[in-house]
Parts: sequence; structure tokens; C-alpha cells
Amino acid sequence: MLNVTVWNEYRHELSDEKVKNVYPKGIHEQLKSFLQEDFAVHTATLDAPEHGLNEAVLKETDVLIWWGHMAHDEVEDKIVARVHQRVLQGMGLVVLHSAHMSKIFMKLMGTSCDLKWREADEKCRLWNINPSHPIVEGVGEYIELEQEEMYGEHFDIPAPDELIFINWYQGGEVFRGGCTYRRGNGKIFYFQPGHESYPTYYHPEIQRVIKNAVKWCAPTSNQYPNYGHQEPLENIK
Repeated sequence: MLNVTVWNEYRHELSDEKVKNVYPKGIHEQLKSFLQEDFAVHTATLDAPEHGLNEAVLKETDVLIWWGHMAHDEVEDKIVARVHQRVLQGMGLVVLHSAHMSKIFMKLMGTSCDLKWREADEKCRLWNINPSHPIVEGVGEYIELEQEEMYGEHFDIPAPDELIFINWYQGGEVFRGGCTYRRGNGKIFYFQPGHESYPTYYHPEIQRVIKNAVKWCAPTSNQYPNYGHQEPLENIK
């Protein structure tokens, strides 16, 4: 069984009554509630020692899920470096919603990861444009959310290895809302839905996509390359 760690900064739920009403136990616990149907799930939060991501935890983590928003700058750089190295070694990473501006995602992308946004309680339609991909197994032509925060182009990310979803918003914008990447031996999936004041993570099809993404991001048995000085394989004359 895959070992999944769900990381959430866990600040909105403690300081905003509206968010607390939607996620009374925290976004991480709601994610855990459906992920534990298929995986062994551990949670971690920003204010835990080492943000809950010590070396032992990360060593046992097959796929890390990351949700953050208001406290990106409080994540210690040494923890970011630790997570970064684990991704390169093969740990999967699922980056949700506003974690596009997390230190770890920006480090892996090498760009600003900035975008347009708006909170207007508007409809969002996620168009499935890669219907043969494992991440959308069991998903129809689109997923419709009655309310979601608008994220709009231009989204300053590298061109995705694979584009899975294009999101449309009632105000007219579109957005690359589901993107895959490979970095080193690790696989990464960015998935846009999940504003803290909307019940997005209770939606069955959103849950299905996240479960599928965990399976897709799972580590392989591929050997991690050796880097640095290399002795010759053949005699050099």
C-alpha cells in the first residue's frame, strides 16, 4: 500500500470562521478522509516540529500532497531542500490550488508561478483534454463546480509535460488547471481546484482525480543516477 503524507499549513481553518465551517478538522483531515480508503495516510502541518516533514517521515513517504496559501514564506528553506531532494529521488508530489506559490513548487518549476485570480463565487468547468491519461480514469468530459476561485492565464509555469485539464470560469477566463511534470526520478501533478472557503474537496470527482494522481505519482523502481566524478568504464590510453 502506498504511503501518502498530506501537508497543510493549517492556518485559515484556525483563523477564519467561514473556512472552519467548511473544513472543521482542517483541509488535511478532509483529504485524509477519502485518501485513506485506498492508501496509508499521514498528515503534517506547518506548526509541527520541522513542519512535520523530518527525514524519517519523508523517507517513508511515497507521495506528498501539499496545500498552502497564506504562510508560504514561513516554510523553512532547509525543509524545502529536503523535500526537493526526495522528489528528485522519486517521491511523488501532488500540488493543490494555491500551493502553486509554495517554495517547493516554485523551486521545482524555476519560474514565478504567478497568475491572475478572483474570488467571485463563480462556476468553474474543468475540461478533460487528455481522456486516456490515468489521472482522469473514471472522469467524464468535464467536472463542474458551482463555486471556485478563478485562476486565469497567463500562468507563469514551464510548459507542462502533459496538460490534463483546462479550466473555464464564468467570468470568461481559462486556465491550465491540471499539469504533470517530471523532475529527476519524481513525478509531479499540479491541480487547481481547492479554495479554502468552498467545499471542493467533498466533490466525488475531485476526490477521484486526487486519488488517481497519487497512483500516477507513485515512485517507480527505476534506479536514481549517480552524479559527480565518474571512473572510466573502459581503459583510457
